[in-house]
Amino acid sequence: MSERCQSHHDVRNCPAGEAIDILQEKWMLHIVHSLLAGPKGFNEIGREVGGCNPTTLTQRLGRLEHLGLVEKTVHSVTPPRCSYDLTNSGRELENVIASIRSWAQNHLPNSVTEAAER
Repeated sequence: MSERCQSHHDVRNCPAGEAIDILQEKWMLHIVHSLLAGPKGFNEIGREVGGCNPTTLTQRLGRLEHLGLVEKTVHSVTPPRCSYDLTNSGRELENVIASIRSWAQNHLPNSVTEAAER
């Protein structure tokens, strides 16, 4: 553990704490999870994530792009068509999501994990 993370009083002021602050923002990991299957358009991401309003989705995608986790490709201006894909850095979050899935399957009530798998 790095020196910045050793004190339990300083858990937010270390690389892990900084990453958690970013990834805990609502919808961030859901968007990354959706994009693990490959590039998608804005509306497709919105449908897969479910419940995220378009303004928030735009903000989260912009933040992920700014952080270098997502890459936006503009296909046409009129009508506007873009797709979003994970960068190599974003793809590295696949292990994080796999760990969360494994933990959920092992520790959450079956009804929660079974519903998520459907």
